[in-house]
Amino acid sequence: MREMIMDSVGTLSPFNSPTVKLDRLFDAPGIEIFAKLDLLQLSGSTKERTAGSLIDSFMQSGQLQPGGMVIESTSGNLGIALSRQCVVRGIKFVAVVDENANKSALDIMRAYGATVDLVVNQPDGNKLAARRQRVAQLLAENPGSVTTNQYGSPHNPAAHFSSTMPEIMEAVDGRLDMLFVATSTTGTILGCQNYVREHGLSTKLIAVDAMGSVLFGGESGNRRLPGLGAGIVPELALQATPDRVFRIPEIDMVRGCRTLARREGILAGASTGAIVSAMGQLLPEIPQGSRIAFLVHDSGVPYLHSVYNDDWVREQLGEEPDSVEALQREELSAS
Repeated sequence: MREMIMDSVGTLSPFNSPTVKLDRLFDAPGIEIFAKLDLLQLSGSTKERTAGSLIDSFMQSGQLQPGGMVIESTSGNLGIALSRQCVVRGIKFVAVVDENANKSALDIMRAYGATVDLVVNQPDGNKLAARRQRVAQLLAENPGSVTTNQYGSPHNPAAHFSSTMPEIMEAVDGRLDMLFVATSTTGTILGCQNYVREHGLSTKLIAVDAMGSVLFGGESGNRRLPGLGAGIVPELALQATPDRVFRIPEIDMVRGCRTLARREGILAGASTGAIVSAMGQLLPEIPQGSRIAFLVHDSGVPYLHSVYNDDWVREQLGEEPDSVEALQREELSAS
């Protein structure tokens, strides 16, 4: 019993989230599918790992101390994770967001005591660039404050090199043929890539991106769902070289999320829905006997009013919710 109880310092760190085998997601006999449930992290997403690593780096260097201030551009999950990490360390946090930010995520940040700074009316439509400009302005206005620079800091991929990838490999007894990872800053997939290469593994890394994202040579376009893709190429992305890249339309993210929830009972966010869509596309090419895994990057709770809301799907994506349900019925009847 005592080994399962952590003192207060335990609330600072991400933990080894469960990896589970899924049997109902696809009709794929002979292929083992595993899900790494990072939606169970204390802040509800994989970004708990990133936030802990970024804040630790500043505190260990002496650049950040209790009473200090962190300012970061975030579309939601990192903001929640940084809010939680900062509050338990006695640090102020300012989240710079745009109008695409998930409103539920902003409420969670505020519940942790964060200040939310909303950037609106970007003249060129580049939301990420506008947020980063606002971060620079706030840093100048608040001497001694720091930004974690999730887009370029080596401590972002380091979190996934030291925890995410080794945890997955341990869970699957060291044998994994393919790993699907959603991309935005590309810190997660880069950390996993570095681990795979340093340890001489044969695991193929599949990057899942949003349609409208410029990552990996993509064409810029409008995106409504946060947390997947980017409007500019982050510094870390220049080092990431996945084996395959899939670009997923938002309606297919919705379908993927709803399929995962109704077949496996996992309520996940939009980026995981994109992964489910990508896996479905690649599945016919995957050899029998393969082991594949994916990250459940975040919880679906903040997406109840978007991804899981029929009216939102109809109004924002121009799709009838019945078409989403019809597709699921067709898939179920075929499985």
